Amino acid sequence: MLRIDGLSAWYGEAQALRDVSLHVDKGEIVTLVGRNGAGKTTLLRCLMGLHKDAKGTIGFLDEDITALGPHKRARRGLGYVPDDRGIFATLSVEENLTLPAAMGPDPWPLERVYDTFPRLRERRRFPGTKLSGGEQQMLALARVLRTGARLLLCDEPTEGLSPLIVQQIGAILREVKAAGVTVLLIEQNVHFAATVADRHHLLAEGRVVESLDNDEVRAREGELLEYLGI
Repeated sequence: MLRIDGLSAWYGEAQALRDVSLHVDKGEIVTLVGRNGAGKTTLLRCLMGLHKDAKGTIGFLDEDITALGPHKRARRGLGYVPDDRGIFATLSVEENLTLPAAMGPDPWPLERVYDTFPRLRERRRFPGTKLSGGEQQMLALARVLRTGARLLLCDEPTEGLSPLIVQQIGAILREVKAAGVTVLLIEQNVHFAATVADRHHLLAEGRVVESLDNDEVRAREGELLEYLGI
């Protein structure tokens, strides 16, 4: 579904990504793991077309989308859930869900969103300021799915959430995968990552230095946690 070849990116003279190449198959959940500053968020922003100072090739569903703007990538089915979630605080849950246009090829009807996220149905009249962190993360995921994304780019969906809410986010990601949506996510919680993802790429100083399966992550969890400084 997604193929990245030789992707490099800069912030002025500082190089953030160095010749990154990886792929994500349809229906997979794949994680990007690395310390702060490793280039993970920059990689997602490059994939969405939000970071311009970059070179390399990005292929999505057998199409070269390297030269396309963010809105055209969204129309083809790329969806971005940033780490700040981007919730409109003064709008209700339902207004947050219905305000973005359905751009992708397979938008979710509102009822399907509510069936997948029943907590949002209960809170549909609540403003964004009244939602807990976990509810905001559910809303951020649901809003991108409603627009028709086939591939979710998620930046640390469990950051700052309680263990119970992290479990709920994991269940949602597994349900999203079962519905045929592919996910590329940044995740520092390697234990959580091993419960939801199929494969993992370890980034360091802008490079993919290792690719691991779940058995390898579980066997090296202590080493990885020490490396990440967690």
